[in-house]
Amino acid sequence: MSHGPENPAVGYGALLDAVRGLRWPARRAVGAAPPGAHRSSQRGTAGEFTEYRLYRQGDDPRALDWKLLGRSDRAFIKLSDDRALLTTWVVVDGSASMAFPEKSSGSRSKFRMACDVAIGLAAVVHASSDPIGVIVTHADGVSRMPPRTRRGAVPEIARVLDGVSCGGTDALTPTVASLSSNARIVCLTDCLGDQDALLRAAAALTAAGAQFECVHVVAAEELLLPSGAHLVRDPESAEARAEGVVLPARERTAYTQAFGAFRDATRQRWRAIGAGYTEVHTNQEPARAVRAVVVGAGSC
Repeated sequence: MSHGPENPAVGYGALLDAVRGLRWPARRAVGAAPPGAHRSSQRGTAGEFTEYRLYRQGDDPRALDWKLLGRSDRAFIKLSDDRALLTTWVVVDGSASMAFPEKSSGSRSKFRMACDVAIGLAAVVHASSDPIGVIVTHADGVSRMPPRTRRGAVPEIARVLDGVSCGGTDALTPTVASLSSNARIVCLTDCLGDQDALLRAAAALTAAGAQFECVHVVAAEELLLPSGAHLVRDPESAEARAEGVVLPARERTAYTQAFGAFRDATRQRWRAIGAGYTEVHTNQEPARAVRAVVVGAGSC
């Protein structure tokens, strides 16, 4: 896709139209935060009514239900679930393995898919007036935009993502571990890097109250190896390279089984720590992937 310099989000018009109207409710009550669209763990006397409680000394007299007092001679106050904002961080893995398949193949790379899904999710978050920010780890370090609610936040995120080139082996874990636990953290990655350390950091954040989502980006070419000769190399190590390798059918089958087992284990490990998990494929429409993440479908 080609994105204009003035408003990079213009190139994502079809995607933004496809996710318009989507809402992404928090998976559980949000801790102390400014008023917003999500159910808060802080209970008060404003917002959506839930129940009555007997008046206790120190309660605000303005919360008394005077009509109920007149009928029953007992003093009750109205309790409600307050609504809160939920800051959302979208963290995108820009390491070398995410550049697969290469541009010359004509297919969408894992990084391109991750960026498209990130922008779709950002638009959904922004539509709820929640603060949305982005972080990308890549060959040149870390690029970020702090969470914002202002108009233009989505085009700014598109500009950050479009300005990044995949490469390097920078770990996601230090960046993720530095984030606040009072937030929703969405990590878009192929889970081929520092996944063990990342899971430990995510588990600690989840235990502290964060709402963590792993979006596992898988290339269509990784699911079913094409026949014929292959260029075999480790994208994060320039030394490991082999030209014209032909894999026998038995080895291709073994690979498919091993990769399937890896994906199953990855899903189970993320869900075991209380995180959301969605597997998306590069040959799927980004809008469909965004919907799968929002509804918690697990895969699309």
